Amino acid sequence: MTARILIVDDVPANTRLLEATLGAEYYDVATANDGPEAIRLAGSWQPDLILLDVMMPEMDGYEACRRLKEAAQTLHIPVVMITALGEPGERLRGLEAGADDFLTKPVATETLLARVKSLVRLKRMLDEWRMRGETARALGLTGDAFNLPSVEGARALVVDDQERSALVVQNALALDGIVVGCVGTEVETLTLTGAAPYDLIVLSLSWQRGDPLRLASRLRATDRTHEIPMLLIAESHQKERILRGFDLGANDWLLRPVDEHELRARARNQIRRKFYQDRLRADLGLALEMALTDPLTGFYNQRYLLRHLRGLLSAGQPAGIAVLMIDIDHFKEINDRWGHPVGDAALQAIAETLRRRVRVFDSIARYGGEEFAVVMPGTTQPDAVSAAERLRSAIEEMSFHPAPGVEHKMTISIGVSCSKGGENTAEQLLQAADRALYQAKRFGRNRAELT
Repeated sequence: MTARILIVDDVPANTRLLEATLGAEYYDVATANDGPEAIRLAGSWQPDLILLDVMMPEMDGYEACRRLKEAAQTLHIPVVMITALGEPGERLRGLEAGADDFLTKPVATETLLARVKSLVRLKRMLDEWRMRGETARALGLTGDAFNLPSVEGARALVVDDQERSALVVQNALALDGIVVGCVGTEVETLTLTGAAPYDLIVLSLSWQRGDPLRLASRLRATDRTHEIPMLLIAESHQKERILRGFDLGANDWLLRPVDEHELRARARNQIRRKFYQDRLRADLGLALEMALTDPLTGFYNQRYLLRHLRGLLSAGQPAGIAVLMIDIDHFKEINDRWGHPVGDAALQAIAETLRRRVRVFDSIARYGGEEFAVVMPGTTQPDAVSAAERLRSAIEEMSFHPAPGVEHKMTISIGVSCSKGGENTAEQLLQAADRALYQAKRFGRNRAELT
């Protein structure tokens, strides 16, 4: 897996060493000598990962990391801080600045490459969501920019069969308002994660009542849990298990004895990254919904209906597919007499009446200004005509008040077409229903015609 890595260090020897190590693995590497240059290059080059030294002149690594995580252009880029300072307080500073990990020099090659691979994989996944979200945002289909949220109320699950160590993690995360559950077996873990959403899984590699790596693999292979951040807690001698855990999809790690401040900082970073990913996914879902639905009625639009009808025809329906094309009679009169807001209210009232009178597996679309279309799978000609008459009658019986004390009766005309074996295309069915609708209009309106 190739990727772009930005190395930031003011010592040329350190830069050359990292550049050689990563270049041997065919990563595309760029370098920066200080914080300001790193920020400029990160914004323009958009690397997949930044390896950031702490001790630099003009702007240290902590400040550079903080600025990278505050900028919308670069907040999604993983940052690994590398330094000779190994004290817990220094690691905590880096994590609180937004770093995704903090490695102490000299960094073992296998550890460095494992973290690079893990974080690049995460970045690529986020990039997919971001690209779709940016397209939707450019079209005005999503909300405002993402703001860093609080983790209060987030849900975490601790998997550890040692009650004392599990309690340490639970108490530490609770200080940030995180709701924590504890389990000791694989069955309990899979049951709980399958029943409720979680924002973080803390997995002990010292777990004795099961194989933690097998559980990690199962969690990553399950749709409901494969994107939940996973934080490993290990003993100092479990280096191989940690590296294997990253291969299986773990996101972060922590060594015992657990420093509660570092644990909280790592947990906050992982949960916030998940919230960011959730927001991107929600934005995309909203964009898709807005692109395929009519905002006034909530019905599908013409584009969706056509694709849906094509799919039904290609799948085949033994009883056939019916299409009803519906037009509101004399609708222009409503707009002319009472204005467009009243016209919109009339459309919404008719839409709600239609919605209540069709089957759950039928699809309704707003086809044009005052036109609707209904696709009814598994429907014969007699059933289609009966459904059309039912809808026509329901609209005729509606009570609509465009102004106080004023009642205006509305009616609809309906054209009906039905598929004949595999002979019809979606376009042909819609055109046939439209011709039948024209006939209904020509014969006096407030009626249904079959073509």
